[in-house]
Amino acid sequence: MKVLIVYYSMYGHIYKMAQAAAEGARSVDGAEVVLRRVPETLPQEVLEKMGADHAQNEQADIPLCTVEELGEADAVIFGTPTRFGNMCGQMRQFLDATGQLWMQGALVGKPGSVITSANTQHGGQESTLLSFHITLLHQGMVIVGLPYSFQGQMTTEEITGCSPYGASVVAGHDGSRLPSDNELAGARFQGEHVAQIAKKLTA
Repeated sequence: MKVLIVYYSMYGHIYKMAQAAAEGARSVDGAEVVLRRVPETLPQEVLEKMGADHAQNEQADIPLCTVEELGEADAVIFGTPTRFGNMCGQMRQFLDATGQLWMQGALVGKPGSVITSANTQHGGQESTLLSFHITLLHQGMVIVGLPYSFQGQMTTEEITGCSPYGASVVAGHDGSRLPSDNELAGARFQGEHVAQIAKKLTA
């Protein structure tokens, strides 16, 4: 049973959440977990001007995902930062190349799940997750969120991401806030939850 985690992370927030989701998925017996990133579309000089080159270098050892790998997986967890309430352009470009998978029905019946980040609590986390689900529905995937059995999403003791639509991060107005323990726990829970469902569907 293969769980593919494919993400884009400009400043490293989603990368850390993807790692936590991978940890959770690996806790399920029989799960092979593969971490991949989507190709960058911005020139290196632009990334340097945006202060994103350090985070990009940190992820350099993560292989780029191919469209074919999506079809080979038994479940896919996607990770994307929020861009005006929607997925980032890098992820959109990658998914726009999956027409052949759609024609083949290669993703029909497979669990699909999403993790995101935004600068503020109300910066588009939930709309990004929900609008991402539209693409998964077109591919015939079984959408998996973050159930309320992860009780960390109900806390009012701290500022935190995570909702029933998926785990998320509040990155702060300047992007300096890294994922909290609670947010990482949400991603870990979601990874395990997806793997458990994939295990049942492939049994």
